[in-house]
Amino acid sequence: MPAPPRALLSWSSGKDSAWALHVARSQGEVEIVGLLTTVTSSFGRVSMHGVREEILERQAHAVGLPLTVVSIPSPCSNEVYAAAMHAAMTAARAQGIQCVVFGDLFLADIRAYREANLATVGMRAVFPLWGRDTGALAREMIAGGLRAILTCVDPRRVSKDLAGRWFDAALLDALPQGVDPCGEHGEFHTCVVAGPMLDGAIAVERGEVVERDGFVFADVVVA
Repeated sequence: MPAPPRALLSWSSGKDSAWALHVARSQGEVEIVGLLTTVTSSFGRVSMHGVREEILERQAHAVGLPLTVVSIPSPCSNEVYAAAMHAAMTAARAQGIQCVVFGDLFLADIRAYREANLATVGMRAVFPLWGRDTGALAREMIAGGLRAILTCVDPRRVSKDLAGRWFDAALLDALPQGVDPCGEHGEFHTCVVAGPMLDGAIAVERGEVVERDGFVFADVVVA
């Protein structure tokens, strides 16, 4: 029986990528050998999620995988982002990586974009959570022991008071109608600090809440 293809996991620091890691490991169809994360260089934080690199590194240690960081500027044009990712994927392919695993749920245009870009370097995308009912999936994550904090919210879609809240059943119950329970339309982003994909919880404290570039960010620091 041939060995499964070697894969990187696109790690956003949040719940969907973490759960995708958990599911992909249990399925065993690919061998995940590392994490891939974009970090905004001027802030030293995971792009869009606003998570500090120190916590990102602790997450990587807790899941037991090496971390590849792709640095991007702020602001970052689509062209600059695409060039940075193409260089990273070309390097990965040269090391025998055949796939990238993503935590995307249902946005077809995002899936097509990822598939097309990976195809240019002879790689393919894997989506272990694709098509799942996001309400059921969100509650499955919580019941499965995942703990995450909302680190970025879009105040045009949800209350800015959700920044810094735990992603839990109470939060899901409080979400307005039309808001995706997993935030797949960009309503919110999270930072995972515990779950079955980590070998132990990361002790954190919630810090300052700031508004920047139309979003509300809640800082998370190591306790």
